[in-house]
Amino acid sequence: MLSKTSRHPSLKEFSHEHSAVLEMCSRIRIGLTNGTNHQRIKSYLDWFKVNSLDPHFEMEKNNIFPILGFTNVRVKRALANHRRLTRLFEETEDLNIVLNKIEEELGTYIRFEEKILYNEIQKVANPIQLVAIERSHQKLCCCDESWEDEFWLAEGSR
Repeated sequence: MLSKTSRHPSLKEFSHEHSAVLEMCSRIRIGLTNGTNHQRIKSYLDWFKVNSLDPHFEMEKNNIFPILGFTNVRVKRALANHRRLTRLFEETEDLNIVLNKIEEELGTYIRFEEKILYNEIQKVANPIQLVAIERSHQKLCCCDESWEDEFWLAEGSR
């Protein structure tokens, strides 16, 4: 768990996805440290974004953020982060800088959601809203079984 606060069961799948995002960030760091071709890392990130991040962001926007309202300062920050990250993923120039920024900003953002935003949401959400969140969650492809290029593994362990 990323937070010392106990996560409400209706939000646990979202928190599990946050853990998968942090694992992806770790893989970026490993790839960059190991001198992995930047395009290999970017291909993985593009796949992860389409299969995990985009649907996760959409579920948050439609089912979680409305609990606090779109005028809430933390929700505004979250949505601004979603937009910023989307723009970073679209960058194709100087991949070394882009990959470093994605890793750093995404990690910081996920920790903000876990430590601050989700804690605030679960404090104010009523039982009906929490059940609705749980029912609205769609299982995402956070596993990497369909991704074959495991660039983050040591050469001898592939």
